[in-house]
Amino acid sequence: MTKEKQRSIPFVYKMIVGILLFMVMFVVAMGFGAADTTFKDVWLALTSHATDDKISLIREIRLPREVAGIFVGAALAVSGAIMQGLTRNPLADPSLLGLTAGASATLAITIALLPSANYFYIMIACFVGAAIGALMVFGISAMKKGSFSPLRIVLAGAAVSAFLYAIAEGVGIYFKISKDVSMWTAGGLIGTSWGQLQVIVPFILIGIFTSLLLSRQLTILSLSEEVAAGLGQKTTQIKTVLFVVIILLAGASVALVGNMTFIGLMVPHIVRAIVGTDYRLIIPMSAIAGASFMLFADTLGRTINSPYETPVAAIVAIMGLPFFLFIVHKGGKTLS
Repeated sequence: MTKEKQRSIPFVYKMIVGILLFMVMFVVAMGFGAADTTFKDVWLALTSHATDDKISLIREIRLPREVAGIFVGAALAVSGAIMQGLTRNPLADPSLLGLTAGASATLAITIALLPSANYFYIMIACFVGAAIGALMVFGISAMKKGSFSPLRIVLAGAAVSAFLYAIAEGVGIYFKISKDVSMWTAGGLIGTSWGQLQVIVPFILIGIFTSLLLSRQLTILSLSEEVAAGLGQKTTQIKTVLFVVIILLAGASVALVGNMTFIGLMVPHIVRAIVGTDYRLIIPMSAIAGASFMLFADTLGRTINSPYETPVAAIVAIMGLPFFLFIVHKGGKTLS
């Protein structure tokens, strides 16, 4: 299919295909795992009040886990898309620019100093940490005039991330809570509960909804800040709100599943190759694609070495690193 024909396909058809693929991936994720379950069991778990062992396992363990994967995948993909548009940096990703490392550091500090803190306070700590990490990266990048190049920001992000991860590790060792910190930051969906989802999901929904409202302004900002200002946009206010949205989405993701690298980098690039450069199309498609990708990665993690579980973060990193190197090799250009 030529690029011209691909671009001529109406967005609604592409969205329908994306939603269908997402639904298929959700059913597959619910049906496969270490436990021997069937798709009939999945159907009964979702539509009936039956309570046998397999159905209870699907309903109480597997379902909240996959719901968490859906929202985390969508949050990371959307936050990555916003970062790439806002900074006009094709290598931008919450995990590469210090946000997830900052969230991990404050999470470790909170567990050490406030061991009785509930899930809400841990989530707030992750929000604060994500903001600190991002501010450190952009602060270092701004120390030299004209230094907001993609490469320099990524290098600053790598340095800041290493520093903040070292803090998290040091806190864990000093306070003898390394095991607790590792369980949070290993990047997995194991043990996700409905109570955690009730705290986290509203923040992710608010972030995605806000990004949809500002998607038109983000499209203009991604082209040129001067053009945006010339069209009467309040660029400072818009960038501030979008920065808060990124912190909400990245912080909530770390609070729920720990560190998850490369989803925010890969998915927006793939989506732009499908729908173009309009963020009114990129953001909703990124949410669907990110959710589907996370379901796929989690299903792989539960099945490729069953009954043992392969960390989802490792699977995502294995797929994401070659993609990152490919984008660098292309000079930061999109796949389109």
